[in-house]
Amino acid sequence: MSKSLYQPRSGVLTVQYEPDAQTKAIENPPRFTWIPARLEKDCYVLEISERDDFPSGLSRTYAPVPYNFFTPEKTFAPGTYYWRYALYENDKRTSEWSVARSFSVPENLPETPLPAKGERFKESGCARPRLWLQGEEGIARYREKIAADPEGTGWKLFYELSVLPWAEREPHEEPEPYPGNKRTVELWRQSYITCQEMLYAIRHLSIAGKVLDDSRLLGRAKAWLLAAASWDPEGPTGRDYNDEAAFRMAGALAWGYDWLHGELDAEERERVKRSLAARTRQVAVHAIRRSKIHQVPYDSHAVRSLSSVLTPCCISLLHEETEAEEWLHYTLEYFWTLYTPWGGEDGGWAEGPHYWTTGMAALLEAIEWIRGYARLNLFDRPFFHKTGDFPLYVYNPNASTRTTFGDNSSLGGKFGAKTGYNMRHLAGVTGNGRYQWYYERIKEMDPEAAKLFHNHGWWDFRFDELVYRQAYPQIQPKAPSDTEELKWFRDVGWVAMHYRMDDPVEQIMLLTKASKYGSVSHSHADQGAFYIHAFGEALAVETGYYVAFNSTMHRNWRRQTVSKNSLLIDGAGQYAGTDKSLNMAASGTVAEAKRDKNESYVKMDVTAAYLEQVPYAKRVEREIYFVDNSYFVVVDSVDLNRPGKIEWLYHAMYEMDLQEQSFRVTGKKASLEGRFVFCSSGELTLSGSNEFSGVDEKEIKGLSRQWHLKAESPPAASHRLVTLLVPKKPGEEDRYVSYFMDDQGFVFSLYFTDNGKTRKIDVQKAF
Repeated sequence: MSKSLYQPRSGVLTVQYEPDAQTKAIENPPRFTWIPARLEKDCYVLEISERDDFPSGLSRTYAPVPYNFFTPEKTFAPGTYYWRYALYENDKRTSEWSVARSFSVPENLPETPLPAKGERFKESGCARPRLWLQGEEGIARYREKIAADPEGTGWKLFYELSVLPWAEREPHEEPEPYPGNKRTVELWRQSYITCQEMLYAIRHLSIAGKVLDDSRLLGRAKAWLLAAASWDPEGPTGRDYNDEAAFRMAGALAWGYDWLHGELDAEERERVKRSLAARTRQVAVHAIRRSKIHQVPYDSHAVRSLSSVLTPCCISLLHEETEAEEWLHYTLEYFWTLYTPWGGEDGGWAEGPHYWTTGMAALLEAIEWIRGYARLNLFDRPFFHKTGDFPLYVYNPNASTRTTFGDNSSLGGKFGAKTGYNMRHLAGVTGNGRYQWYYERIKEMDPEAAKLFHNHGWWDFRFDELVYRQAYPQIQPKAPSDTEELKWFRDVGWVAMHYRMDDPVEQIMLLTKASKYGSVSHSHADQGAFYIHAFGEALAVETGYYVAFNSTMHRNWRRQTVSKNSLLIDGAGQYAGTDKSLNMAASGTVAEAKRDKNESYVKMDVTAAYLEQVPYAKRVEREIYFVDNSYFVVVDSVDLNRPGKIEWLYHAMYEMDLQEQSFRVTGKKASLEGRFVFCSSGELTLSGSNEFSGVDEKEIKGLSRQWHLKAESPPAASHRLVTLLVPKKPGEEDRYVSYFMDDQGFVFSLYFTDNGKTRKIDVQKAF
């Protein structure tokens, strides 16, 4: 008699029961996920049928399924299907079946099955190298290529700048522990940069030594590899001590073990393999057993470790370490089923463009190694054909690094060069010329990017060049002159409004969001906030600096609503603490986003984001109009269960000129006039400051300040606030957008007139 099956409810932090009747399938076959029936040692049988009584002739059965997620190896004909699962042990079902759920498969979906376990590595074999070029034949073909065109392949620069310097240096000493084992930002960063250099030396000397058949380079590579293998996996570069350092050391050992396999004697080979396996095991145990990213997928570093560690390390160890095959199967199944937890069909990334960059950088490499070794192409999944749109619209190189959401290490600095390299890679995959334009624009803006420590500590662009040119043709750039003027990333709740994206002199951009991801991980308490960039100037910005994760600047300012162009209620903002469930609950929803002729519009409900800290909030909504590609109207509606004040916040790079009910930002290339057109609760009290409250002054010593406007209302149970924001080019300082109000009972209408054009905006009263 089978025992009953525990079927927990899904939560905001867990994977969901999918597919179901409400799920829109975007690829064929659909991906199957459910909540585990037990905390440990789950194993399942999955059944999929054309009928809800699951007759044997019309059903597919999969067993054993070791985790709570699965991608079938075959596609489905269009139609309606049913699925269920049960526990499975000792080759038999050991529990009752779960509830049966239905799903539909439409016609003409991208076909993206994942071959069954027994089929995945049939074409891989045991030849080396496995990471890039694949085998001695691959090396021989590449050797001919670079001999014919050393500059066109990128080999000349790679050899001179990324190989030879390491040949003349001795391997690094193992990093020391933190003083008193208490982490400091400086030593944490220096440790992972040291480990990144170990990776560079081993990978680049090994590749050059094998391709050129150069015994001196191979000897130097071997010396660096054996030094790396001597470092203690449980020491200061272990996963639990400094995971960024650990990721790099595991990658270094994987490349060395793979490319220098034939250069090592039996004892050396065993020594390297033992260290590599130990470091790989640390990462696998954390991601799979501790963090359980197949159940709760919002651990940014653990998810990235599948790309940066488990993919190269398990490919390198395959056929020699039994666990490596299990971990590689887990990785492939995760990539094909759950990836990415940060976005979906539209290609968005909830953590923001900086973490899109680091996540995609590791993943793009992993996809290439998987495709080269196992002949499995993750690029077939639709996400990868759209995700380049995300940085194009929300991290546009003609705008500013201060006009986007989430943790962003380049605040006020240059755009991340690696973002451009990722976009070039996606241009090669998709043929999209706009992505190539993005890459070339970034390259033009920062030709010396490779020398900066925050690039050197993460990637070598000359190696990127080598890999890209070996795999892809040159794509012709296409300026984004015909892009969408309103882009809604429904998967993450971000909305970008653009005018003349291709022209930095004429471009106007507003970015806003209301996201189901709330403030989890690298997201902030910024539901309903907005940023404006116009005519080459950042006019409504993100303030502060990315001093370090968990610094006082990070915890007390940048993650908090007080640093956003948003609202406070009685001085309180949205939740941005350390409880992940509350982070996810502090969410928002884009109710509507549309483009109509020359007007863009978005309406957002962000009530849930405030409830933890303002439990008496009944309704917090924000509407934004972009009128005639010229000016913005922001309408805020706040209803409370008791009288309270609202504070309308605005941040700029320059000190603002504050008038009675208006303000002006004057930049070097453009200006912005803001006017509080209407406030139902009475006139606002305006004040300005350049202080960062709650921030340790030592963290920002010597850094320039930005300015913060607070417009505070009188107390009321309901507030309707209408704000006009007019960006202006030089010479347009006297331009004036006029308006008048027409009261109509339940609503009032505002008529805005600019250059002879009049636009009507209705505002619900209900106060």
